[in-house]
Amino acid sequence: MRLANRRARPLPWLPTGRTADAALAGGFFAVLAAMTLVSVNMGPPTRMPLYSWALLAVACGALYFRRRRPVAVAAVTLVACAVYYPVTEPDGPAVLTFVVALYTAASEGYLTAAVVLAGISVGATVTADARDDVNHLADAAGFLLIGWFVAVVAIGGVVRNRRAYLREAEERARVAERGREAEARRRAIEERLRIARELHDVLGHNISLINVQATAALHGLRREPERAEDALTAIKQASKDVLREMRATLGVLRQVDEAAPVTPAPGLARLDELTRGITAAGVKIRTEVEGEPRPLPAEADLAAFRIVQEALTNVTRHSGATSAAVRIRYGADHVVLSVEDDGTPGSSPPSADGSGIRGMRDRAETLGGTLDAGPAPNGGFTVRARLPL
Repeated sequence: MRLANRRARPLPWLPTGRTADAALAGGFFAVLAAMTLVSVNMGPPTRMPLYSWALLAVACGALYFRRRRPVAVAAVTLVACAVYYPVTEPDGPAVLTFVVALYTAASEGYLTAAVVLAGISVGATVTADARDDVNHLADAAGFLLIGWFVAVVAIGGVVRNRRAYLREAEERARVAERGREAEARRRAIEERLRIARELHDVLGHNISLINVQATAALHGLRREPERAEDALTAIKQASKDVLREMRATLGVLRQVDEAAPVTPAPGLARLDELTRGITAAGVKIRTEVEGEPRPLPAEADLAAFRIVQEALTNVTRHSGATSAAVRIRYGADHVVLSVEDDGTPGSSPPSADGSGIRGMRDRAETLGGTLDAGPAPNGGFTVRARLPL
C-alpha cells in the first residue's frame, strides 16, 4: 500500500487530461516552428513551402489525440514525417512528434505496434538514404537511429509496467481495506449477537423465576404466610443474581483498555446454584452425571451452562411440569446435555423456532455441536445438546 501511495501527484497548476494534450500539441508546434525558422535563417536564403508548414501542423495537431488513439497518432506522425522530409529543404526536427507518439503508444500498452512503426521508420529512412545523396539520419541529429527508437519504446514499456503495478497495488490495498471493513462488521455483528444471547438468557431465566415466585407469594400471603416468605427470599436472590450477571455482561461493553473482568463466567460448576433456584420456584430438579466430571474449555463451559439454564427457564415458563431431569454425560472429546420435564400434554411447550431454542442452537452450532428440542414420546419436553470439546 505504501508503494501505491507513492504515485506522483500532478502539480495543481499543471494542465491535465485533454487540456494537457492540447497544450502539448500547441507547444510542440510553436517550438518546432521556431527551430525550423532558426534552421532556415542559418542557411542560404530560402523559404519553406506552405505544404511543409501544413505537414508540421498535422503532425503536431495529431498529438492532441495521442492518449485516445495512440497507434493511429503514431501512424499519422510517421506518414507526416515521411512526406515532410523528402520535400522540405532545409528540414527541421519534425521527427520529434513521431518520437512522442511512439512513446505514448508503448506506454499505453501497444508495444508491438510501436516496435513495428519504429522498424518501418528506420527501414524507410535507410532505404531513402541509399537511393539519394541526402543523409536524413545525420540531418535529424541522430533521432532516427535505432538506439533512440529502442530507448523510446523501452521507456514507454517501463512506464506502462509501472502504471500497471501501481494500479494493481492500489487495487490490492482497496481489496484489503474492504476485507478489513467486512471483518470488522462481521465481528461487530457476532459480538452483538453474543451479548443479545447473554442478556436474553440472564434476563429470561431470572425474571421468569421472579415472576413465578411473585405469583406464589401473592397466593400464599393469606393462606400460607411461611411459603410467601420463602418466595420473597427466592425473589431477592434471583434479582441479586440478575443484577450481578447484567453487570458482568454490560461491563464488557464499557471496557476500552481496562483489564478483563474478575467475575468468573458461569459454568457447569454453578449447576447446583442454578437448580436450587428452579427448585425454589416449585419444580423439583434431579441431576445425573455420567462419566468423569472435568473442567471444560471456557466457551464450552459457558455454552453448556446457558443451554441448561434456558431449558430450565422454559420448564418453569411453559411446561407446567412438577419435575425435570438434568443429565450430563462426559465423553472423551465431547459432553452431552439433556433436560427432560414431565409437563402435561395440555401445557404450552416452547416453540422449536422460538428465540430461546434458537439461541441454544446457535450456542451449540458456534462450537460445532448440535441441539435437538421437541416433545418427548411419553409427554413433556426434551432438550438435548452435544458439544465437542
